[in-house]
Amino acid sequence: MRRGPLRGRGRSLGAVAAAIVMPGLVLLSVSQYPQVVRLGPLPVSASLWAAFAAGAWCIRGTSARRAVPLILLGGIAVQLAALSAPPRSSDDLYRYIWDGRVQVQGIDPYRYVPAAPQLAGLRDPFLWPSSGPHCVAPGETEQDTSGPGPGPALAPGCTRINLPAVHTIYPPVAEAYFAAVQLASPPGSGSAPIQAGAALLAMATTVLLLAGLKRSGRDPRLAVLWAWCPVVGLEAGNNAHVDVLAAVLTVAALLVLARPGGHRRIVAGGALLGLAVAAKITPVLIAPAVLRRRPATVVAAAAAATLTVYLPHVLAVGSGVIGFLPGYLTAQGYTSGSRFQLLSLIAPGRWAGAAAVAVLALAGLAVLRQADPDQPWRGAVVMTGTALAVTTPWIMWYSMLLVALVALDGRPEWLALAAARYLTPLHPLPHVTIPEPSRVGYGCALVIVVTVSAIRLLRGRAADPASRDPASSPVSVPHASVPS
Repeated sequence: MRRGPLRGRGRSLGAVAAAIVMPGLVLLSVSQYPQVVRLGPLPVSASLWAAFAAGAWCIRGTSARRAVPLILLGGIAVQLAALSAPPRSSDDLYRYIWDGRVQVQGIDPYRYVPAAPQLAGLRDPFLWPSSGPHCVAPGETEQDTSGPGPGPALAPGCTRINLPAVHTIYPPVAEAYFAAVQLASPPGSGSAPIQAGAALLAMATTVLLLAGLKRSGRDPRLAVLWAWCPVVGLEAGNNAHVDVLAAVLTVAALLVLARPGGHRRIVAGGALLGLAVAAKITPVLIAPAVLRRRPATVVAAAAAATLTVYLPHVLAVGSGVIGFLPGYLTAQGYTSGSRFQLLSLIAPGRWAGAAAVAVLALAGLAVLRQADPDQPWRGAVVMTGTALAVTTPWIMWYSMLLVALVALDGRPEWLALAAARYLTPLHPLPHVTIPEPSRVGYGCALVIVVTVSAIRLLRGRAADPASRDPASSPVSVPHASVPS
């Protein structure tokens, strides 16, 4: 008779324990204590993901009245722990700080590379120390010029900014965010303001998820899949990646577009989607999932918003707004096909690129055909998860958008793709090496996603005979209202 209440109380205590343990593990991850470093990255990463999984499961058994404040407090604690140390696994935020500084001085961020002599007066000891990790040698020239000859000569010096000899790759909404953070930053504050900005965006996303899920009649406890996820803590509060800005704009766009409404609502949702794409190009992946309701209006609004934020930069620098994007794709191995770690097993070389385009096109058409306009996050998860499995990026924070979509959708098996690279580092333990870790990690994650999705589909058809209609699809199968 009392087993249910006792079990619920135990789950609540487990959720509280996870909310305490997770910030401690994040602190261990970012603080780089020598004793922890000697163990290798895998023990802390595995413990962090295990605590997250246990905490999300316990939140499921906690009443919403208790779970919502616990999700918020745990999420805040995770972000504060991440903020306690400088960025540990990425130096991208130094480019963010530099781009913001350049814009505050009234200079278009796409005009010059960081090492350009025209910007030498903006250098300071924090971003340009005497012996930084990235140095420009005397006589070195720009590396991403499209002209037939060498690019302009650069001012020598060492910097924390990665790739100081190439133009910025970040879109206009991201650049506006960098400028806003710079304007709000006290002099000499280092990396703390941009890290705090990312942490605040992560918490804003949590609040938006809690409110949006409740307003749509769904379980607000799903927000724990974002708020406590290791990706969000490590890559927002610590590494300050701009992907968190794209995530909050994407969540806002989906919540607006999911509700039937008039022309203004569709325009607003499309505009938010356009701004998300202009913060980080990856939200374009959700487009097939939102085009079942007034597609022309959505496309027009998204295109108008994107063009509006790009126009001032196009007028200022022309094609320079493309920045280092072509060079980045080449450097990452996408033009040669070597980056497609799973597809290259069956389509070697440049054929892997063609296979990737084909797979993503087929996935997009399937989502476009079957997506539910009242639940666009369903198809968005499928599309974004498929893109991660196809492109197999070594960069961990690219999965942040998927984490936000999973929190809206409620199918946690897709988080295996987010955990893939954290749990398969090149050197997980002392004297241990994982060969081709991206292939191993994403391959195992894909097996998990396919297996659990198949089980969900079979159970759904067994429970609902109407779902055996050949016109049905996994994209439109009703989803669980709480994490599983």
